[in-house]
Parts: sequence; structure tokens; C-alpha cells
Amino acid sequence: MEILRTPDACFAGLSDYPFEPHYTDIDAGDGSTLRIHHLDEGDRNAPIVLCLHGQPSWSYLYRKMVPLLVKAGLRVIAPDLPGYGKSDKPAAREDYSYQRQVDWMGRWLEANDFSDITLFGQDWGGLIGLRLVVDYPERMARVVVGNTGLPYAPEVPDDIIQQVTVFRAEAKTPTLPEMSSAIAKLARPDAAPFAFVLGFAYWQKFCWETESLPVGFMMESMVERVARWRVALPLLGHQFFGRRLRPLTPLGHAYEAPFPDARFKMGPRAMPSQVPTLPTDPSLTAQADAWAFYEQFEKPFLCLFTADDPVTFGANKPFIAKVPGAAGLNHQVFDRGGHFLQERCHHELSQAITDLVHST
Repeated sequence: MEILRTPDACFAGLSDYPFEPHYTDIDAGDGSTLRIHHLDEGDRNAPIVLCLHGQPSWSYLYRKMVPLLVKAGLRVIAPDLPGYGKSDKPAAREDYSYQRQVDWMGRWLEANDFSDITLFGQDWGGLIGLRLVVDYPERMARVVVGNTGLPYAPEVPDDIIQQVTVFRAEAKTPTLPEMSSAIAKLARPDAAPFAFVLGFAYWQKFCWETESLPVGFMMESMVERVARWRVALPLLGHQFFGRRLRPLTPLGHAYEAPFPDARFKMGPRAMPSQVPTLPTDPSLTAQADAWAFYEQFEKPFLCLFTADDPVTFGANKPFIAKVPGAAGLNHQVFDRGGHFLQERCHHELSQAITDLVHST
């Protein structure tokens, strides 16, 4: 396995990310070694909050929550998934799969021997984190999920599978505006059955076929209130003249920092296609087993979602309905916050997590 490592110089100047790095070497599964980075802040004897990020972000996403949780008497562990942040980055598409991310993070968890954990997972951090709870239930005390899910779709009909398969193989690569438009329609109340599967395929195809995925530009567009004209001008230059979409703000540069060139972006490119949206996906059996586990899970299980995230809108309902540990807890849906709610709902998230830990 070819493994890339982002130079430390790429992270210089992040004044709002003053955390000491910690590194763990694990077996990548083929005899090579992966170095995984994590933050470790707070009293070493305090209850642990394990904060897992998703795609295409990294532990920088938790920079606002870390001091709030530490002040509340908690210890915060925030790793970078392999392929992201300061962690090593396997260079080939076939290096990445849902199961491999679960296995890698499991080895990392074992190596650090963390226990009495309150998991907080968002986006892929939820998909991977929820599977870690299944694999290491004795290490987990509580679960908190935000804007994520545990996808399992065995009932998708053959005609939808065929449409998605043909789209992935034969359609032209969606432009960023085309992809954004498709994602924005995912949560429409009048959406047809299985519209999510078809719409999400735009995100999967866009990420995989965009060699230099504009991570920083996309993150700042979703998180910051960037003036429309500032976004429109680079988009026009990209669409008509093939110009690279570069970050416009310090926040955008921070999210782009782990990826000094396109070679480092295989993780963000490959992982969306690993989301199990079809019954033909390889992780279907593991997802079924995970749901069977959670239907018997009695430890506290809290949902903190936003109403304006089209990707995960409504994904809290199966958890609340099916997980015994979700009963009687103060589940919340914030009016605003977008998909990356850690950026704009950090106070609310930190308070809810703190309340859960101290009350259970």
C-alpha cells in the first residue's frame, strides 16, 4: 500500500487550532503501517468524549467544541480518520472501504486502550463510530449522533439499482452546481420513493470523478456566509476555463490544509461511494447485524440533528424509534446549523453532550 503523509508545514498558521498532536501507528492490514493522528485535551481521568468527523473534514471541525467540553470537566479525543487531516493517507481508491475504516479505527482504539467512552459521531464519523460501538461495546458508555445515520437499504427495487448503476458508469461528471442542486432536493417532502438514492449518487459521482476535489472551497461554501458574488466568480472560471477552485477564506484554507495536491485527496474522493445506499453494496450484512445490535442497545443514545441538512433530514427517527437507550432522552433538532453542525451549533452540542454525561 502506498501511503502519503501531509507535511507539517501545511498546517502552520492555524491560530484557532492550538492543540498538541498525538500519533498512533497501526497495521494497515497488508503489512504496512498507518499513522493516525488525534487530539487529546482535558483531564486524563475525566470521562472521554470521542469525537469522530466525517467527509471531507478533519478534527479541525471540533476546534470550537474542544474547549467547551474540557471546561465542563470532560476529556476530548478527536482523531483524524485515515485519509484525512494529519493522519496518513492511503493513495489508491481500492485502499478505502467502509469496513477498512472501521477496522483501522478499531486498531487505533485498541492501541490507545480508551474506555468509558461517550461517542459523538457526525457524517462518516457516525457511520464508522456506530460500527465501533458494535465491535467494542464494553468500551462505550454512551452514544451521541448528529447528522448521520446507519444506512441499510435492502429494499431498493431493481429499477432504481439499474438507474444508479447506469448513472455512475455512463453519465457525465456533475458540475459542482449540478451536484449541489441534486443534494438540496434530497429532503423535499414531495420527493418520490428512493429519491435519496438517486440524488445522493450525484455526490458519489462528483467526488470520485473530480480529481482535485475542492475540499476547502466546498466547506467554506457550506459553513461560512460567503458573499454570493465571491462564490459565483470562481465557479464561472472553473466551469468555462477549467480553473481550479481554491479556498477563499481562512476557514477554507484550514480545511484544504491536509491536501497539498490532488494525490492526497483519495480518501474524500473514494468514501462517498462506500456509503451503503444499495442492497448490492458489500457492507449490507454488517449493517444488518449492526441494526440488530442497536435494537437491543440499552445504554444512553442521544440524537442531535439540524432541520436544514438535506442529507440526513429524518435520519434521527429510526434511532429514536428502534434503540431502547434512546427512550426518555432530550433529543434535539436545531433549526439552523447545516450538515456540519459542529461549526454553528457548537455551544448547543457541547451542552447536550455534557448534560448527558453528567446525568447518566
